[in-house]
Amino acid sequence: MRATVRDHPSPNHGPRPPGAAIRFVVLHYTGMASGAAALARLRDPASGVSAHYLVDEGGDILRLVPETRRAWHAGRGAWRDCHDLNDHGIGIELVHPGHDFGYRPFPDAQIDALCRLLEGLLARHRLPPEAVIAHGDLAPHRKRDPGEFFPWTTLARRGLAFHPRDPGRPLPPDPLAARALLLRIGYRPDLPEIGLVPALRAFQRRFRPERVDGILDAATMGRLAAVAAAAPPW
Repeated sequence: MRATVRDHPSPNHGPRPPGAAIRFVVLHYTGMASGAAALARLRDPASGVSAHYLVDEGGDILRLVPETRRAWHAGRGAWRDCHDLNDHGIGIELVHPGHDFGYRPFPDAQIDALCRLLEGLLARHRLPPEAVIAHGDLAPHRKRDPGEFFPWTTLARRGLAFHPRDPGRPLPPDPLAARALLLRIGYRPDLPEIGLVPALRAFQRRFRPERVDGILDAATMGRLAAVAAAAPPW
């Protein structure tokens, strides 16, 4: 079933750079007390923020910015070799209170609508599943969304995200090797503004959500090795 989308235009967008290809889809949560407040902020010219789509908890999808335009959603950060995800990304905001207003699981209706939206996006822009990333993946030093309750395995089962099944086996922690493995996946612990601990915490939030502390224990090291072994090259 195709996603049904309603237009609620935001003025907060600009042109993409000439020749800038869409390479990634970035998932966010709104992190506000209500969906109405989030929609108002995303459409407020004074806020300086926007996204291409907003998916509410009941599964309604609103289009705020055309995909051809540059929405203002990603901010400072990097993923793989891309240092400006606004230039090369499509941003999707999920209505959700976030960690500051009572973090909780995402409703099934919302995730189903998101999956239908992603199916169209990936097909339209010829993107692989690994193109779908978290805001916290690219900016782990300052962002946590969509967080440890986000159901990456559900998306992966539908071919809409990268999330290998192999949990790996515990390995001796090795910070230098961990840094290299994070880089192979796409995280950028080599950048001074990010660093190893925030990148590890973001990795855990997505691939080992039962423990999100940034500590490189044997289980995290083993999971890192398993995910990196399955990660497509870049």
